[in-house]
Amino acid sequence: RLAPMNHWVFKTVPDDFSIDVLARAPGKKTRWYGVRNYQARNLLRDEVHKGDLVLLYHSSTVPSGIVGICEVVRAAYADDSAFDPASPYFDPKATAADPRWFMVEIRLKERFARLLTLEELRMVKVLHDMELLRRGSRLSIQPVTLRQFNAIVALAKK
Repeated sequence: RLAPMNHWVFKTVPDDFSIDVLARAPGKKTRWYGVRNYQARNLLRDEVHKGDLVLLYHSSTVPSGIVGICEVVRAAYADDSAFDPASPYFDPKATAADPRWFMVEIRLKERFARLLTLEELRMVKVLHDMELLRRGSRLSIQPVTLRQFNAIVALAKK
């Protein structure tokens, strides 16, 4: 790998995919698929690499928050859920030759002892400019600086 390691937040709705699902998967590893936003797709396809670290964030739940750390174990490849008419992620314009949508595989590295809420994250000065904390930020994949990543991991250990 020539590029430096990147750090990310992956947002997921726990009713669809949760840290519990990941923890029960064989080898604590599974596909992370279903991204249907072009900006998030471009990040996933072009910027997310094998070895990158991911903060897993449970959204659309009360409370929402970061629940653990994952590692990308397989870089982007075609999201085959786009080809399946029975899938909620089906896209009739996607083909094997022109997949349109991509997924990665992630492995659980660490489950935090507690959920880190947005309110708690907002109290950490180094996180103030974090994309996740911006009002109206809805992107399911967001870059995180190493400094922000380390601050979150330190907070989780308190």
